[in-house]
Amino acid sequence: MGGDFWRFTWANGITQLGTQVTVVALPLTALLTLDASGFQLGVLSALQTIAFLVIGLPAGVWVDRMRRRPILVWADLARGVALLTVPAAAWLGGLTLPHVYAVALLLGVGTVLSDVAQLSFVPAIVPKDGLERANGRLEVTKYVSVLAGPGVGGWLVAAVTAPFALLADALGYLVSGFLLSGVRAEEEPGRRGARADEKPEGRPGHRASETRARGLRSEVAEGISFVIRDPVLRRVAIGGALTRLALGACAVGYPLYLVAELGLSATAYGLLLSAAAAGALVGAPLAARLTARLGVGPTIYGSAAASTVLYLPALATGPGWRLAVFPVFSALAGVAGVVFNIAQLSHRQRITPDHLLGRVNASMRFLMWGATPIGGLAGGLLGEWFGGYAVFAAGVAGLGLSYLAVVLAPRIMRTTVPAS
Repeated sequence: MGGDFWRFTWANGITQLGTQVTVVALPLTALLTLDASGFQLGVLSALQTIAFLVIGLPAGVWVDRMRRRPILVWADLARGVALLTVPAAAWLGGLTLPHVYAVALLLGVGTVLSDVAQLSFVPAIVPKDGLERANGRLEVTKYVSVLAGPGVGGWLVAAVTAPFALLADALGYLVSGFLLSGVRAEEEPGRRGARADEKPEGRPGHRASETRARGLRSEVAEGISFVIRDPVLRRVAIGGALTRLALGACAVGYPLYLVAELGLSATAYGLLLSAAAAGALVGAPLAARLTARLGVGPTIYGSAAASTVLYLPALATGPGWRLAVFPVFSALAGVAGVVFNIAQLSHRQRITPDHLLGRVNASMRFLMWGATPIGGLAGGLLGEWFGGYAVFAAGVAGLGLSYLAVVLAPRIMRTTVPAS
């Protein structure tokens, strides 16, 4: 792995660390500083991910038409500036819930563009035979940040209050944008919009102009069609949508149940959320080895099967035991979940033509992450009607059951790594 990959990795790690602070601090800003209700927390959760539904598919076209590095840089800078307005407004005494909603929406737009561009940018700086190793290292860096981030976020909330804790993420985005601006990669955006069956004839400039003249709808359809036709990507998309639906509910259920009902401190809450990241940190280095030994299909299938059963035991215990059991099984599920994510992502990056990669990644993000705001709103309503534990239980059970879409697809077992 070259210096550009490691610069990219550092930028990704810093962003992830700050993001995990926001995972703790933004809902606690609404809950503790602005006295938000369960439904209002659900709206906040939905606004953070609604952009995947609204611009998720066009984002793939934009990423395929443009160079991906500038998208990554400007997305980070915009999110950093948006977050800075929250502590500024709190300091001036003018912070309101609509302001927090607006920032959540802007963060979601930046995350859509950044995620699609990042997933599509990795193959430009890493050879295809090194994708599992590269994605594994990115996941290690990510989960070091995810492991530390909630605890740091909880500590910052306790030390300086929730709105000012968001300064950490704002500064992280700005530093990440600076690091990414120095990454060098060979990118040819003019070629990416070409159809998969187009022959490379004619002048490059002529091909690029024809690409830009094509309708947005037909370009979006190419990405979705590629996902639907591939049996592995199709099953992963279904399972991912169910997972994100459950996570949308968890974004409401966790603070509502653990903080508001059980009375956990912000610091303890942040540390509890770090359990899954601890497991993922252990699992990330295993993904490349398991894929090389077992093949892509058995690795995807086996890790999904393990994830199916590991979330559920915490629901069979009482509140006292639940606080002890939940982080243990979250950590174990984190091991299986990260192996699954690395295996399916590397498979997707390997089988997708470069000119379609942005749209395929955007289609997967749209199909999966688009369910998150629905889960957030449903979780908010469930919390209003039945209380925090009902949302917590529904979210945790949903996380386990979401992998059944992959477990019940034996065809995935026959998927192997193509020859390089």
